Amino acid sequence: MSEKEAQTSTDDLQYVQYQGDKEEIYLPAIRQLISKDLSEPYSIYVYRYFLYQWGDLCYMALDASHSLIGVVVCKLEPHRSGTYRGYIAMLAVQEAHRGKGIATKLVCMAIDAMAKRDADEIVLETEVTNTASLKLYERLGFLRSKRLHRYYLNGNTAFRLVLYLKAGTATKMPADGEGMSNIGARDCYGGQGQVLETR
Repeated sequence: MSEKEAQTSTDDLQYVQYQGDKEEIYLPAIRQLISKDLSEPYSIYVYRYFLYQWGDLCYMALDASHSLIGVVVCKLEPHRSGTYRGYIAMLAVQEAHRGKGIATKLVCMAIDAMAKRDADEIVLETEVTNTASLKLYERLGFLRSKRLHRYYLNGNTAFRLVLYLKAGTATKMPADGEGMSNIGARDCYGGQGQVLETR
């Protein structure tokens, strides 16, 4: 990557929703970017599972030459607790472009899209050692709900984080006790993604 590309400002980026008809362009780029940063290798089938069913919940940041700079991949479906649960499966931003708010904007766009589709809550997992990720999500109102010992294939432990979008969601728990009924449900997110526009 040239120095000029690394200095791309966030104003020069275009934020777009994944388009299934451009899979041959987007999917290899998404796989390459995510495989560099995530804790586990994913097969092509994992990406297709998310993108075929919830491609409208995948957002990408592209530079002026249409190269992929960042991506968030999500899903939204009913959960056994009776909630409509969003899930942030993957988030990655090229290392040279981190610290510019790109990940925050992508996550806010995904949260906003899931909120508009009536999600009660949004969850994700991140490594306990990934302080940048924890700061990003906690700044957006996510709460640590569970510690998952040796969760990843590499043996690392994860935190499950949850963002409650509707009052009362925190008190809905499945039979196994997953969740945090001891905290008051609140709208932590506050619609931060609504102020973010796609170009």
